[in-house]
Amino acid sequence: MSRVNVSWIIAVLAVELATLSAARAHSCHEVKTAFQVRQIGQLKWVPETPATDVDLSVCKHAGPSCCTRRMEDSYRAAVLRDTTQSIRSYSFELKYLISAHAIAFQDTFQSLISFSQNHLTSLFETTYSSLMSSISPHIVCLFTDLSRFLQGTGNVSVEAAVHCFFDSLFPLVHTRIVNPGMAASIDADTSDDNQLGDCLRMTRQDVNPFGTYPKAMANELAEAMRAGRVLSLALGVGSEVMNITDTAELSKECTRALVRMQYCSHCRGLTLIRACSGYCLNVMRGCLASLSELHNPWRQYVTVLQDLSHMVAGAHNLELALLGIRGQVEEAILYAQLNGPRLTATVDKVCGHSSNASSSTEGTFPPASVTPPPANISQDVPGGDTIGMLAHLHSSLPLKTSKSDGGRTLKNVAREFTAYISRYKSFFAILPETLCEAEMGVDELTCWSGNNVVKSYNKRTVGNGVRAQENNPEVRVRSVDPVLMDVKNKLELFNMEIQEIMPGVGHRESWDETGSGESSGECDDEDGCEGSGESVASPPFTEAVTKMSGEVQDPPMTQNNPSSDASLSTASFIIIITLALGLQWPFI
Repeated sequence: MSRVNVSWIIAVLAVELATLSAARAHSCHEVKTAFQVRQIGQLKWVPETPATDVDLSVCKHAGPSCCTRRMEDSYRAAVLRDTTQSIRSYSFELKYLISAHAIAFQDTFQSLISFSQNHLTSLFETTYSSLMSSISPHIVCLFTDLSRFLQGTGNVSVEAAVHCFFDSLFPLVHTRIVNPGMAASIDADTSDDNQLGDCLRMTRQDVNPFGTYPKAMANELAEAMRAGRVLSLALGVGSEVMNITDTAELSKECTRALVRMQYCSHCRGLTLIRACSGYCLNVMRGCLASLSELHNPWRQYVTVLQDLSHMVAGAHNLELALLGIRGQVEEAILYAQLNGPRLTATVDKVCGHSSNASSSTEGTFPPASVTPPPANISQDVPGGDTIGMLAHLHSSLPLKTSKSDGGRTLKNVAREFTAYISRYKSFFAILPETLCEAEMGVDELTCWSGNNVVKSYNKRTVGNGVRAQENNPEVRVRSVDPVLMDVKNKLELFNMEIQEIMPGVGHRESWDETGSGESSGECDDEDGCEGSGESVASPPFTEAVTKMSGEVQDPPMTQNNPSSDASLSTASFIIIITLALGLQWPFI
């Protein structure tokens, strides 16, 4: 083959390759492929070749375009769908974290309630069996109210629940333990029984048969359970916030900017190029300006959750208070027995009922093995040694929860929650960056600036929030989202109300994830343990604050309480005299 023929063949091939390349350059094939792969719309809307003078409202430029007006409409729907889905996918984990731990906390609370209820029931089954059938409904009522208080449902008062229980206990103790013969006598006259029982219930706080134990038990439970109730309500507020922000709508200006950023490059046949990172940040911060306004109240709200979780589990206050109910009730009954003569005389004066049915006052004394109210429960009482040890425990009690929990404890749940939730303290502030880094913005040799392919984005990058968008070159933010502003106001109000009912909660800015709920077993001021015992502020609160604290306005109680020390001294003197005389102590 001659040299001329070879040159001619090469020239022909070059012309054919140039023709094919030109044909590809003037084809919308890649645009159609991207349109189909991303499920944007019908393929028939994509032209085969670029056209000029196309009626476009967003992706306008002087050269030929592979886009049509119907394609732009489809791009709008696509960016709304994809961006909303991306926001929801990032918030889903946070929503699940809050809702799942709300359930976990309630499960552990209920485990403690059930265990404590069974513990108190066993006291009456084993030691005061004569009271069991009558006191059982009141035990159920007491722990039902405590459970509702921890769940944050209803206008429940811990103090009222405790005093109601002791009001119902007093007639039983007086007629069946302090004066055991009285019950049989009164049973013959139902009318007398009802009148005496009503009188004893109504005058229990004035007669003060149980000493300081009811008030001490009520105060201890109220202080220990307050943080648990507020935590339950706070988790509900968090779930509500996340549900509302999930449904936040993107503005028309935002939608146009998203179309320009993601799809206007397709109109020029550039389907693989990505938006410049600074350009993406301007667009996303403009679109999420109202959402970013939640950052400050949300950050404080997360700190509130951390503080409350630490208070609930710290030093096992809630566990010890609930499990200590049995000991408080038993000590209260023993106090009534030790002060039997004084109590009977007072009842006769107040309720006008003669105690002749009880021919002997021997029934007013406890067994000889029982001493006046000790620090721990008597070793003779089944399970008493366990309660005595609880005050010295340094590890959380195992709670019976679902099988999949593996015996999770209250402290474990609190530690896990505080560690996870701390990662989302800046969720609303970093959401634009998160969307850009994961989905859109990438640093390459060239990127899309909204109008052209450039080496770098040279416009100013604005910050977060509505005010910062005044200088946003890509998105015009005309107004704030009223729905999100309402959420912001409610979140700020909630944080403020928390401060009123539990001063100091929500001001901790730094947390050690490994130590937020676990320590050597001791709890100092720096750990925030003192918050669990904070008293409720005295000024009147709003209805929402009253619901959080669980307080109700009860009628003032008149405590006609003789000196406790004097009563104990008298009881001790009676015991010494009785032992010296060799008297036999009747067992219940």
